[in-house]
Order: sequence, then structure tokens, then C-alpha cells
Amino acid sequence: MATQEIESKKACVIGGTGFLASFLVKLLLQKGYAVHTTVREPDNQKKIAHLLALQSLGDLKIFKGDLTDESSFDAPIAGCDLVFHVAAPINFTSEDPENDMIKPAIQGVVNVLKASVNAGTVKRVILTSSAATVTINELKATGLVMNEEDWTDVEFLTAVKPPTWGYPVSKTLAEKAAWKFAEENNIDLITIIPSLIVGPSLTPDIPSSVNLAMCLITGNEFLINGLKGMQMLSGSISLTHVEDVCEAHIFLAEKKSASGRHICCAVNTSVPELAKFLNKRYPEYQIPIDFGDFPSKAKLIISSEKLVKEGFNFKHGIEDIYDDTIAYFKAKGLLLKQQN
Repeated sequence: MATQEIESKKACVIGGTGFLASFLVKLLLQKGYAVHTTVREPDNQKKIAHLLALQSLGDLKIFKGDLTDESSFDAPIAGCDLVFHVAAPINFTSEDPENDMIKPAIQGVVNVLKASVNAGTVKRVILTSSAATVTINELKATGLVMNEEDWTDVEFLTAVKPPTWGYPVSKTLAEKAAWKFAEENNIDLITIIPSLIVGPSLTPDIPSSVNLAMCLITGNEFLINGLKGMQMLSGSISLTHVEDVCEAHIFLAEKKSASGRHICCAVNTSVPELAKFLNKRYPEYQIPIDFGDFPSKAKLIISSEKLVKEGFNFKHGIEDIYDDTIAYFKAKGLLLKQQN
């Protein structure tokens, strides 16, 4: 097993307060890693309470790290074998995506990779990318299968500027910058391309991706329109359980023969198909199933064939994803047992 390669098993997770990152920190600790993680405000007890709670699981050190400050990653990455770059500036309502998301995303990736080179101990860097780097283009065709060879069309996005265009542009340009820097500096880089991440979160707030995935159940009209917009722009509604995304990160970090980009997507569907599934499985929530002339089928699917061929098994299908997320919402007091 490749696991044996990493003797001291020390990992750094950049951006530890986030949904995916905090779950990843928890899994790494449970697997016996010593973990360093970076947060923007280490003195903000409210923002890092869920990380402090994880210190009971093992050796977790919290450092200050800012994507735009090149020197802030030297200390947390020093002595680590693996670096997971999970942080990304997200601001969907930004009036200035160029300065709020795109530039800091690219700068952050380069800063983390530079610190990884400087450390001299890092065997591999794992960058969390996004399905938004793969699926967005002008193609009108349907029945497409998107894989790791595909890239989102940045020129199309910057010309048309659909709502939230800054996010896919920032993720795409940041991943491309990472590959360029890794090639020039001989870094062993893996990128993971998850679809919409759903499931229970350790964070104090409900993650935006989870709220979006739950909007047909909660009846949030604004988010339902967002979900429809996602299907129209990206071509599908594609979902993955947070635990599977984290397990895929660790699996690829430890698998010596792995290389390149890896899509991590468990479920491909559309808004109307998802609504039908939810309506049937959870009849107690009056879930709308009539979407008029809105496209009932997804334009494309995002294929995880490469990841599965590497030997990765997805633990959670669509039933699990929603059972776990509904239980999480109920525990948070956000869903009544019965909606009338």
C-alpha cells in the first residue's frame, strides 16, 4: 500500500474553517495524521470552534494563513509531507470578481505551491478544484460526457458574464496557474474536481452548497432559481457527499501512481429529475415537480471513471446524500418533521 510511503504522516490543510476542509482535517486525524491547518482569523473563537473541537482526535495545530500573503504559508507547511489546498475566495455577490475572487485565487495557489517548494519535505500537493472548471461552454449539444480533458471556456464566461461568472473563472484560472507552476518547479500535483458538495457540516454556518442542494425541500425560491441557473450554465446538477470528496483527497494523496486531474462526482441529474426523486422519497415535504418547459434532462454528465479506475469506491449515492443532509438540517432545527 502506498500509505507506507508517508512515514511521519504530517499533512497541511489550507483553509481549515471551510465545509470540505474541516471534514478533511477530521478524517486525516482519524487516520493517524498530524495535521497543520491555516485559518484567516486564528483568534476568532467562534469561527474556529469546530476546529478546536477536533483537537481531541489527535495532533492538530492551527496557524494564521492568508491567500494573498506569500510568507504566511511557510510555517504551517514546514515539515509536512502532504499539502491539501482547499481554500478559495468565494463571493457570489461580488461587484468586482476580478479583485475579490479571480486574482486572490490565482495568487493563493501560487503562494501555497511556493511555500511547498520552500519546505523541501512536501511529497505531493493536492488542490481542490471544481466541476466549474470542466463543464461550462457554449456547446448546445446534449448527451455529452465530460472528463478530465475538458476545460471551461473562460472567454465565453468573461464575454457573456452570466450570474456568478467570477467563481468558475477564478477556479479555472487558479487550476491552470497551479499546473503551470507545478510543471515549472517539478511539483507532484494532483487536482480533484468535485461536483456540488452536500452532506452534514462541522461548520457553525450551513455551507452555501448544502443550502443550494436542499432548496427544493426548504422551498427557497431564490435558491431554486439558482439551481436552475446552475443547470442552464453547467449543463447538469451533479452532487457528491462531502465524506466521499474527502476520502478521494486522501486516497489520491496516498496513491503513489496517481497523477493529473480527477473528477469526483457521484450523481448526475437535472432539477426536474431531482425534484421527482425527492418528492417520492420524502413525501412529507411538498416538493414541487412541475417546472413547465424547463429542460427535464441534463445536457451532460461529469464522469468519475478515471477516479474509479484508480480503485476509489464511492460510499454514498443520492439516497445517502439526502438522508444525511435532511438529518443534519433537522438536528439544526431547520426542518420541521412535516411541512404543510
